[in-house]
Amino acid sequence: MPNPKSTAQIAGHPVHPMLIPFPIACFVLAFISDLAFWKTTNDFWASASLWLLGIGLIMAALAAVMGLTDVLGDDQVRNISDAWLHAGGNVVAVVIELYNWYSRYEHGKDAIVPTGVILSLVVVLILLFTGWKGWEMVYRHRVGVAE
Repeated sequence: MPNPKSTAQIAGHPVHPMLIPFPIACFVLAFISDLAFWKTTNDFWASASLWLLGIGLIMAALAAVMGLTDVLGDDQVRNISDAWLHAGGNVVAVVIELYNWYSRYEHGKDAIVPTGVILSLVVVLILLFTGWKGWEMVYRHRVGVAE
């Protein structure tokens, strides 16, 4: 049986794995900048977190479209339970970060400690789980791996 295909690809290279490092990096760095703000109360860190969350959300939306294209484009991918755990966990993470971003946009730095820090930590933990499931899809189920 052939490997499950990545529908969204450029020259045979899956697009989803090319995009996911950006929201992951942004959300992890937002958590780190939240911790820096908590420690220093320097406004730079509050601003950095807001920007990181915003950029992370935009990149997560692009990655999600590519991931959804892969899921909808191949029956084999849809039949992998890890794909649904990966996708569902990432949707939860994005919804949390969307609330986290909006709260900071509306309330400024007052939204960071403790709520923003906790939300950012929860998302980092979710990303550890969904990242594990993403790698399961590649290494165990061979999604998007060339024959």
